[in-house]
Amino acid sequence: MNKSELIKQVAIQSELTKPQASLAVDAVLESIQHALQNGEHIQLLGFGTFEVRERAAREGRNPHTGE
Repeated sequence: MNKSELIKQVAIQSELTKPQASLAVDAVLESIQHALQNGEHIQLLGFGTFEVRERAAREGRNPHTGE
């Protein structure tokens, strides 16, 4: 499911117009993004958990050149 499909489902299930559902979805996603940027941990019971995790850097390779 992509963002536009999510907006469509929110509109149907909540009886909102698509523009209203779009604003609601954007508000939720922006809130999650803002919290993660501030180092917060987000737990939505029955859905999932969001957190930023540091990962060690690794050297990538260009598949065309092998470098």
